[in-house]
Amino acid sequence: MKKKLFIFSNESVSSKDGKFYCDNIDLKSTPEGLNKKFEVNLFARQSKKKRIHEIKIKKISVFNSLLSYITSAVAAAKVEDTKYLIISITPYTFIISLLLKILGKKPIVYLRSDGYGEYRSILGKVGPVIYHIMFTIIAIISDLISCREYILRGKKGKIVSPSQLDSIWLRQSKNLEIKNFKLLYVGRIRVEKGIYSLTNLIKNKRDISLTIVGAEKETSYNLNQSNVKILPAQNNKLKLIKNYDEHNIFILPSFTEGHPMVLLEALARRRPVIIFEDIKHVIGDKKGIFVAKRNFINFFGMLNNIKKNYKRIQKDMKKNKLPTNKEFIDKFIKIIDDLK
Repeated sequence: MKKKLFIFSNESVSSKDGKFYCDNIDLKSTPEGLNKKFEVNLFARQSKKKRIHEIKIKKISVFNSLLSYITSAVAAAKVEDTKYLIISITPYTFIISLLLKILGKKPIVYLRSDGYGEYRSILGKVGPVIYHIMFTIIAIISDLISCREYILRGKKGKIVSPSQLDSIWLRQSKNLEIKNFKLLYVGRIRVEKGIYSLTNLIKNKRDISLTIVGAEKETSYNLNQSNVKILPAQNNKLKLIKNYDEHNIFILPSFTEGHPMVLLEALARRRPVIIFEDIKHVIGDKKGIFVAKRNFINFFGMLNNIKKNYKRIQKDMKKNKLPTNKEFIDKFIKIIDDLK
C-alpha cells in the first residue's frame, strides 16, 4: 500500500465537471510524478478563472478561504503514516506549516524560487523583511528542499533540479538563421516577470518582434505595440515546441527567478537565451545563455553578437546536459522517502 503524501500549495486551481486545472505546469507535473510512489492528496486555493493544465491525480481539494484551508490541514494532521509537502513559502503555506508543527508533524517545504526577490518585486522594501521572518521560522521547523543552493541562504536542505523535459523536447530541433530578431517569451504576464520593462525597451524597433505565450483568458494587458504579439497560455506540448522552433532567440526578462522551466525548454530546442543581470544566477554551467543590461544599447549589442555567432552558439548548446522530468521526480521521491 502506498504511503500518503499531503501537498499544500498556494497556487490557484479551477474545477469543472470533476476535473481540476492549474496554470503553473509544475503544480501539475510534480504531484502527478510523486503520485507514482505516494498516494497524493493535493490542497490548493480555488480559482474562478479557468486554468489550462489538467492535474491528473484522484484526490484534489480546493478552498476559497483560509479557515477552510486550516480545517483541512487539521484533519490531514490526524492521518497516520503520512508526510506533508508544502510548496513555496507564502502567508497561507506559512500558517499551514506552523499548524502542522504545533500538531506534532514536521512539514517538508519545497522552495521553487527566491522568495526574497519575489517579495521585493511585489511589495517593495518591506517585502524581503516579511519573507525573511517566514523563511527563518520555516527553516527551523521544517525539512527543506530547494531548486537552487543559494535559495537556502546557508540553511541545511536537499537540492533538486526541476524539469519538464522528455524525449520529445530533446529530439533534434530545427536550425534557423537570423534575419530579423524574432524573440519569444513563455510565461505569465506580470510586472515581476519584466514583460513591461522589455516591451518598453523594444518599442518602435521594426527589426525586433516579440511573441508572448502566456495570456490568461478574460484578462486584458496594456501591451498595444505593433511589434508585440500576445498568444494564450499553451498546454499542448507539440504546439509549444513549435512556438520555440519558429523563433530564433528566447528572452527571460524576469526580475527574480528560481529554476525557470522555460529556460530549460529553450535550451532543449537550442534557442539562445537572453536574461538580465537580476537573474544571472540561473546560468549555472549551461551554454547559450547571455546576460544583458536593461538599456537598449547594451541589449541591441547583445542581439547582434548572437546573430553574428548564431551557428557556433547552437553548436555549443548541443553540449548542454539537461535534466529530465524523470530524473527530477526520481530524486524528489528518494528525498521524501529518506526524510524521517
